Amino acid sequence: MTRHVVAKARDIAPGSSQIVEVGGREIGVFNVAGDYYALANRCPHAGADLCKGFITGLALSDGPNKYRLERKGEFLRCPFHGWEFEIRTGQSWCDPKSMRVRQFKVDVAPGETLFAQADSRRLFAKRASRRGAIRMDLVLGRVPQLHGFPA
Repeated sequence: MTRHVVAKARDIAPGSSQIVEVGGREIGVFNVAGDYYALANRCPHAGADLCKGFITGLALSDGPNKYRLERKGEFLRCPFHGWEFEIRTGQSWCDPKSMRVRQFKVDVAPGETLFAQADSRRLFAKRASRRGAIRMDLVLGRVPQLHGFPA
C-alpha cells in the first residue's frame, strides 16, 4: 500500500474540499463535519470534474411545495447534469444500484509520524510497484511546529 501525504488537515475546513493530484489522478478530499473522505474527480455518469461540483445536502419533501434540506454538506452535485453523490460512500443518489464514485481511504496522522515514516514508505512503494497494482491511500497531516519545518 502506497501512502501519499496530500495536505494539512487544517487546510480543508469542515464543509469544504480540496482537489489534489496523486499518481496522475485528480482526487477530491472532503471534510464532512470533521471526518475526511476522498473521491475520484470523475463523474461515473458522464466524466465531468465531479469534485468541482456543489457541496449540498439532501432535499426531501413531505408533499407538494414542502421542501427541506437535511444532511447538509454530505452530498456532492455534479456540475454537468446535477447528479448527486453521497460524499461518505461515493454512492449515487440518482442511480444507487449501479452508480458509484471511486473512493480512496483517508487517514489523518501527526506530522511527527509522517516525517519518521517517509523513508520506509519509499522503500515499500518501490517493492509494491514491482509486484503490480498499488493501493493508494491518502494521508492528511496534522503538522505541528517542528524545528526546521514550518507548520
